[in-house]
Amino acid sequence: MKPFIYLFLVFIAGVLSAQTLQVKDLSCEHKVNPVGIDVRQPRLSWKLNSDTRNTIQDSYEIRVATKQDFSAQSLVWSSGKVKSSESILQIYKGKATESGKRYYWQVRVWDTNNKESAWSETAFWEMGILLPTEWKAKWIAPGMPGDTLKASPASLARKEFTLNKPIASARVYVTAYGMYELYLNGQRVGQDLLTPGWTSYNSRLQYQVYDVTEQVRQGKNAVGALIGDGWYRGTIGFDNSWNFYGNQLALLCQLQIRYQDGSQAIVGTDETWKSTQDSPVRSSEIYNGEVYDARMEKKGWDVVGFNDKSWHKVRLVTHTFSNLIGSAGVPVRKIQEIKPTKIFRTPEGTLVADMGQNMVGWIKLKVSGSAGTKVVLRHSEILDKKGNFYTANLRQAKQRIEYILKGEGEETFEPHFTFQGFRFVAIEGFPGEIKPENLTGIVIHSDMKPIGTFECSNALVNQLQHNIRWGQKGNFVDVPTDCPQRDERLGWTGDAQVFCRTAGFNMDVAAFFTKWMRDVAADQYSDGGVPFVIPDVLKKVMKGTSAGWGDVALITPYTLYQIYGDKQMLEVQYPSMKAYVEYIHSKAGKSNIWRGGSVFGDWLFYRPGINSHPEPDGYTNNDYIATAFYAYSTHLLKETAHILGKQEDESQYAKLFEQIRETFIKEYVTPAGRIASDSQTAYVLALMFNLLPADLKPMATQHLVDDIKSRRNHLSTGFLGTPYLCHVLSDNGHTEVGYDLLLQESYPSWLYPVKMGATTIWERWDGMKPDSTFQDEGMNSFNHYAYGAIGDWMYRVVAGIEVGKPGYKHILIQPQLPSDDRLTYAKASVNSPYGEIMSGWEQKNGQLKVTITIPANTTATIRLPRSNASDIKENGQALTAANKSAKMDKDTTVIEVGSGQYIFDYPLK
Repeated sequence: MKPFIYLFLVFIAGVLSAQTLQVKDLSCEHKVNPVGIDVRQPRLSWKLNSDTRNTIQDSYEIRVATKQDFSAQSLVWSSGKVKSSESILQIYKGKATESGKRYYWQVRVWDTNNKESAWSETAFWEMGILLPTEWKAKWIAPGMPGDTLKASPASLARKEFTLNKPIASARVYVTAYGMYELYLNGQRVGQDLLTPGWTSYNSRLQYQVYDVTEQVRQGKNAVGALIGDGWYRGTIGFDNSWNFYGNQLALLCQLQIRYQDGSQAIVGTDETWKSTQDSPVRSSEIYNGEVYDARMEKKGWDVVGFNDKSWHKVRLVTHTFSNLIGSAGVPVRKIQEIKPTKIFRTPEGTLVADMGQNMVGWIKLKVSGSAGTKVVLRHSEILDKKGNFYTANLRQAKQRIEYILKGEGEETFEPHFTFQGFRFVAIEGFPGEIKPENLTGIVIHSDMKPIGTFECSNALVNQLQHNIRWGQKGNFVDVPTDCPQRDERLGWTGDAQVFCRTAGFNMDVAAFFTKWMRDVAADQYSDGGVPFVIPDVLKKVMKGTSAGWGDVALITPYTLYQIYGDKQMLEVQYPSMKAYVEYIHSKAGKSNIWRGGSVFGDWLFYRPGINSHPEPDGYTNNDYIATAFYAYSTHLLKETAHILGKQEDESQYAKLFEQIRETFIKEYVTPAGRIASDSQTAYVLALMFNLLPADLKPMATQHLVDDIKSRRNHLSTGFLGTPYLCHVLSDNGHTEVGYDLLLQESYPSWLYPVKMGATTIWERWDGMKPDSTFQDEGMNSFNHYAYGAIGDWMYRVVAGIEVGKPGYKHILIQPQLPSDDRLTYAKASVNSPYGEIMSGWEQKNGQLKVTITIPANTTATIRLPRSNASDIKENGQALTAANKSAKMDKDTTVIEVGSGQYIFDYPLK
């Protein structure tokens, strides 16, 4: 080899070696490069990339500057070299942050071998408006003073302005009471939908911030907004109420321009703006859809020179600025497009397009025809037994789009302030022959990053996982709704708490739930009770608290702390958590029994048909349920107090838990381990919430197993028992029965809807009966994620990925296999706060192969089931030689490892 080639190769090898420790995936407040945050001391996170096993961060250094070159004069904070392995949610401790300012940051790390990384790529965050007094724009009301009619036309508002110097940067800060779309010089601003989102408006109203430097120009400009009813003023809640929050739409828009000479200008909403209700959006509502008359479009309304003489002056209205907050959640956006799989006529003659997937969003319509032609789209989740279009389960929601053509060649239309839940679209009035290219399904949901995958050898279970993910996509639309199609679409607290752990496997829901949980606290009653839905739009017709629903106040933040290691969420939510437990305590008193505390019971538990099944239904006593959740929430409050260092509270609630537990055993449990109600859910809650003495747990578990076997391996649980059912079985030595339930294909089971053609999770076990008729049309959603909580067991038990320490700082890999070959392989991955975790296994010819990835800066305990340590090979070497930590726990080999990729092979015992 020639000397210069040799030296070059040595150089390259040295460079590659130096790059084995890298910093990646920088985020701020659970977001990548956020613009418009109002957290004054934001928290910074990063991940490590290393091809060396057992990589642990020993130290880190963060630097933050107002310029990308990190020059000395722009530096606002340097942490210095901090000896710590922490790499998530580290608090910025520099100079006080300022409104509207952008901060650039980098981090570098050292590992325990003193290897130093390069500085990371530059990330940034940008502050929003931090003080109410910094809002210089005024609240304006578009439309006429009498604009209080139900389903009113959307309003247009506009203003022209002049910028007289070269522009360096421009930002727009905007929000509304109602929904808005903002336009600047003829272009839509941003990609966010359904803005400003749904919050408890009186307490918390989000504003959005957009970088519009490229959309403004020196000279004349025009800004405009389309404003519709949205959740604020439209029909909401299944009581068909409207104007829930107010009867007058309002807009607040502040455009801040920084000129190249350093001076600034502000253009804001004020009395000089003009508006009209003579818009093409004749109505646009969440439930009922949209009517759009393209003949009424105002060409050029959002550009300079438009004639707005016939428009009205806007009115100034008095609204506070103190409830305005930067967007804490993630925006709703267009995520993907799907095309019809089939266009056909039903037996009744209705022209229908099948999108092949129960989805949430709308249809993008392409159509050509004469002016005045009306095309109507109606939306449905399912066809009836005869194959006809079925909408009875929508109740009063119309889910109807009406588009009136303007007659100018090919026209393309998408609705504005509404969304539909559907698989099937009925088309009426379409001129000419409709083809697949005329219809495109636009899938929308909160723009959460997908982080998890699950797959196994059973195609039905894989479809179940598909359905769970699509149920989450369809119902995580700014708030975690129960369903996306009928006249409801509300943030039911019980649904959210049972599903939040599964949600955190499929997608990054940290920011999503951070925003929503603060609304839980905001809408919490003064006595500590938690409403049925958040935001609480039912308080006029259904005010109250129910066990298993109100407990979202504790279960969800505690769960999110486990997933993301976000201690601040517990700190912020702690007053709400404590208030809820004290509310129950005031109801239960010295009896320790929460009587009347369960309004919904074990919602939609199994009920056999009349004379069709000999077994009893799955009913569980409501006071039993309430008392069990009282105990569980008290336990979680005690645990949270311990995490936060609140020793007095920890002691107080530890004692209270023991008191409730003693009463529970005395009131509901026999010496033989039989439990009141004798239902599956009764045993599940007692075992899951640790409410039984150790000596009675095996007997209680056996009673549960016997009940399942007596039902021929079918469940009978509802919303509250189902999420924990398989966990209780696997935690108590009956994983095999958990598999019996997971793989059960007949009703009631998780796979029954899959066999019936479901593409999302159903609200009821028998939403469609075996004879293809329907359950109660008044409560029969075909896109309801609650029963999808089984996904949690699939990730944590079948694949074996479990939290060891909060945020996955320590990981447990402990797959539990079926005793036979009902599953021949399973694999899952989740992109944790520290990086990707992967666990997969495959059994073949009596051999098991387990493949595992542990991310840098974490450690893991691996449990290899049905094994003997002396028989295991790790990456081709004998395990006992490769890993000295290996030890046996009955028939399981336990190994302690650091980061890296591992492949284990061994004969199954």
